[in-house]
Amino acid sequence: MDYRTDAPTILRDFLTYHEAIQGHSKKTVDEYYLDLRNFFRYIKLEKNLIPRSTEFDDIDISDVDLDLVQKVNLSDVYSYMNYLSRDRAQHPNSAQTDYGLKATSRARKVAAIRSFYKYLTNKAKLLTENPMQDLDAPKMKKALPRYLDLEGSIQLLESVDGDFLERDRCILVLFLNCGLRISELIGLNLTDVRSDQLRVLGKGNKERILYLNEACIQAIQDYLAVRDNQRAIDKNALFLSRRRTRISKAAVEKLVKKYLLKAGLDSTQYSPHKLRHTAATLMLQNGVDVRTLQEVLGHENLNTTQIYTHVDNENLRAAAKANPLGHVKPKKKQGSESEDLQG
Repeated sequence: MDYRTDAPTILRDFLTYHEAIQGHSKKTVDEYYLDLRNFFRYIKLEKNLIPRSTEFDDIDISDVDLDLVQKVNLSDVYSYMNYLSRDRAQHPNSAQTDYGLKATSRARKVAAIRSFYKYLTNKAKLLTENPMQDLDAPKMKKALPRYLDLEGSIQLLESVDGDFLERDRCILVLFLNCGLRISELIGLNLTDVRSDQLRVLGKGNKERILYLNEACIQAIQDYLAVRDNQRAIDKNALFLSRRRTRISKAAVEKLVKKYLLKAGLDSTQYSPHKLRHTAATLMLQNGVDVRTLQEVLGHENLNTTQIYTHVDNENLRAAAKANPLGHVKPKKKQGSESEDLQG
């Protein structure tokens, strides 16, 4: 799949703008294309532009143009959202699959549609008014992030052993101390380590500098001492796989699960991203303010960071203790004292 050859011109121009000008990653742009392709497949079907018997995934969108795009209204989008929440297969290529996409998946598709129409109105100037200006996203359940406590984090680090001990421990140390995303960790290059600083390339190709504490510096030094640069196929990559190429996302997920199990922790509840949550929570619990944490984590919006303030908030705990009713104990039943004596 390559949107540069597969997408109709109006979509291709939008996707090229996001990749070339906005600096979005190839993965993000490809996801935008898939989301918009499915949306316009649905629109063609609903507007009877193709036979109703056509298989959804076989619908061709190469003829999608401005004329069709500007005929779409909010009702069409909400109808599409209803289709996604009820009838869309969660795993289209599986014979056994549940139906109905979760709110998070639907929200991403709304974001793609909204961004596309905003581009057509404000950048390409192909629309005079944005029909998706008031498009609402699905309401999502706000779940508090899962994280390891300090004791669990230490257990995890102490569980590391084997042929790749220095590499694996360094990966876990960086997750737990720096709060890296898995994509950021596997993307690290040797040149990104600069004394007590780490250059990180985050979402949207946004660069940030993290300061390394003593544990991170030591872990990196220990790993670099055994990393054989002469045998590395990818000489730039900081973390190498068994085959001496850049370590993959799947390999990192596998090693995290392995050490969680070895440490006696629930590997079904935790993941590399949960280790990022752990780093954020431990920093907040130990005096880091939320705006500094926002910079450390590379969050564009402060609201994203503030979810961690609800995980273990000492002010909320103090508020509960301050209520004078918190010290009121139930009275003993009358006669209980004499009954105790008789007994």
